[in-house]
Parts: sequence; C-alpha cells; structure tokens
Amino acid sequence: MRELFGTDGIRGKANEFPMTPERCMRLGKAIALSFRNGKPSPKIVIGKDTRISGYMLETALTSGLVSMGATVLLVGPMPTPAISHLTRSLNADAGIVISASHNHAMDNGIKVFDSLGYKLSDEMEKRVEGIIFSNEMEAGELNGSSIGKAFRVDDAKGRYVEFAKSSINNRSLSGLKVVVDCANGAAYRVAPEVLSELGAHTIVMNNLPDGLNINLGCGATSVEGLSRRVVEEKADLGLAFDGDADRLIVVDSKGNEINGDRIMAALALDLKSRNALNNNSVVATVMSNSGFEQFMNRNGINVVRTKVGDRYVIEEMRRNNYNFGGEQSGHIIFGEYSTTGDGLITALQILKLVKDKGKTVSELCNGFDIFPQVLVNVSVREKKPLEEIASVAEAIRAADSRLAGNGRVLVRYSGTENIARVMVEGQDESEIREIAGSVARTIAGELS
Repeated sequence: MRELFGTDGIRGKANEFPMTPERCMRLGKAIALSFRNGKPSPKIVIGKDTRISGYMLETALTSGLVSMGATVLLVGPMPTPAISHLTRSLNADAGIVISASHNHAMDNGIKVFDSLGYKLSDEMEKRVEGIIFSNEMEAGELNGSSIGKAFRVDDAKGRYVEFAKSSINNRSLSGLKVVVDCANGAAYRVAPEVLSELGAHTIVMNNLPDGLNINLGCGATSVEGLSRRVVEEKADLGLAFDGDADRLIVVDSKGNEINGDRIMAALALDLKSRNALNNNSVVATVMSNSGFEQFMNRNGINVVRTKVGDRYVIEEMRRNNYNFGGEQSGHIIFGEYSTTGDGLITALQILKLVKDKGKTVSELCNGFDIFPQVLVNVSVREKKPLEEIASVAEAIRAADSRLAGNGRVLVRYSGTENIARVMVEGQDESEIREIAGSVARTIAGELS
C-alpha cells in the first residue's frame, strides 16, 4: 500500500503530516531523482492554488528539488490543468501542483504530472515513495556547485489563456451573459480574462482570494450563491469552478444546478454528431447516474465505467483510445486538448455549444431523467477494509437485497479524506435515503 499518495496525489491538513515543510522537502528531492531521466538537471514546473499554506509548501518543495540539481520553474497561482499544459509547453520533465482541490483552506495537497502532462501512475507514485522512505536520496546528494536554480515564469498565465481560447478556435462568445464563480481559487485571474477576451458579458464573483477563503461557501461544491446571482442578473448561465479549477458545475438561467453527468451528455452528443467521438464511447466512473448511461445508450453511445478519480478515467481513455470522459463531480476530459480534467476548457466547450446551437444550456443538458441518488459521508478514524467488517458487509448485502435489482449501493473511502462515502441509487427517493442512512449508521458505529 502507498503511505502518502491517495486517489488524487497527497492530501492532508496543512502543517500536519504529510503536508509539512520537512516532508515536502524530501518529496522534492525524491521527485528530482525520479525524473532525472539521465539529465543532471531535470526541469520541474511548480504551480499552486490560493491557500496560505501554499507559500510554505512551495518553498519546501523548491528547496528539495534544487538541492538535487533540478531547475524549478515557478508559475504561481494557476489552475491544475494549466500546470499540466505548461509542463508540456515548457518541455519540462515533471509538473507539481500544490492544491487540495475542493477542500477548505486548512487542507493542502500535492499532485504530480509526468512530462506528458499526465498524473502519475500507481507504479510511479510507489517509486517516488520508495525514494522518500529509503537512503537513496542521501546517496544522490550533490555538492554546492551542482545544485539547481529556481526561476519565475512571467508569461505562464498568458500561455494558458491562449491555449484555452484555442480550444474553441477563439470563437466569439459575444451576446452571452455569464456569471463566473471562481471559488476564491486558482481560476480567479484566468477564467474572467479568457471569457472577457472572447466577448462574453462576464460577471465575476468570489475572485478575491485571501489565502483562507478558498471554497468557503462558494465554487463548484456550493453553488447556492451563484444560482441566486444568475437569477438576479438575468444571466444566460453560471459557471462554478472548484479551488484548483479542474472541475466545473453549471447553473442554468433559472438557477438550477447542472452536474457533470448532464454536461458530459450534452458534449458527447455533440461530439458524436460531428463524428468526433472515438469508438462512440464515453468514459465515466461508477458514480455516474444510471439515467445518464441509459440516455447515452439510447443515443448509440457506450459508457465505460472506472473507479472514482479523474486519473482512472484518463488511464482508461489512453488504454483504449477514447477521447472523452469525466466524472459526475464535474471533472471533464477532452483528449484532444487536455491530459487532465479542465474546468475552463469545459466551460468554453459548453458556451460554444450554446452559441452554435442557439439553445439554452438547460435545453442542451436536461434531455434525460436521472435516478434519485443519495450520498452520505461518514467521518472515520481509520480506513479499515469494509469487507472485513462483518456488520458493514452485512448492511451492504441487506441494502442490495432490498433494492432487488432496481438500484445500486456503492460504498467506498475517499481517497483524500478520512471519510466513507455511501451512495445509494434507486427509484424511490425516500427508500434510498432510509437505506443510505442505515448503512452510514452501521459504518459510524464501527469506525467513527
């Protein structure tokens, strides 16, 4: 088992293990060794979101990297997908993002990309961890004349802005009125700039980060404020990013939330209509609603399921030459443009579709009914295998039996927090709430 890396990199409370300066300095050393590729000075890009702890962790990572001879390119607060793009654009050997994504400000995390802009495989993460917990880095230490340097990349934002606009061939968005919730996170500069340059009437909210307000009652995980603002402004739609802007949730003109399943459905239909959907397939996770899958099937599109996590979606896309996929949470991956979920590119694709079709976002995204779905989070003190806890295993079996093939139960641990997630999907919302609550209480009784 990996000791540091979870579903989406390393995650934890800032200034507590593993998100301490000491551990991040060792991580920097390990990354430098892992990505030398025969070079005396590997080139590593570092970006971050707007958390106050980012300053501390950025400095520690940089110290570790340069101590092992790496050249470090610092780009400051930028979306996670921007770091993926810049790693390729700057011909770097690896890219690092300091972010805890949708989590609150007191958390932080580290995501690592390879030279092609893809998140590390499980095997590569084990390799990095192996170096951290061994004496290999001590054996590779350099003398003073061989240590690396760190530089600020002044044009990083401009590079990503132009890349994002090129994904829709700089299509004019004039005539659209859009409210953008930046979550006081990494999109606070680039998203308004891109939309304004393309001609959209852009109303911006939650774009004043102070290091502590990222994701605080705003962004993709809390769209109530955006919904109200869209209605107040009589806007065509609203766009909500999360803290590192790798996911997007849309709000229609009436303030209704449109999640990742509905966004994927609209975009997949468009790709198929243009013969641009490889293998007529979409890659989604086990969390995507059965109503989404049935709608895709009715329209001649196959749905391939993976474990939760956009990197597992991407791995499946690469393995079988699929070019489109995503998650219900709003991570959407366009293989033609990105190697990870990209909230801004997803937003541009939706806006372009609205313009091209002359339809509202509600008309485009609400073409199917979803099955009622309930998600209950249970805080746990440890992540003991659920199948080894007899009472929990029995509660899950009983839930499956009660649904009798007319729904499904999915219980899993969060890859980034000490939380067990209980998802129940079925035809009767009151019944599935009761089932989810029963399973959650059993888990809480054993692990909370």
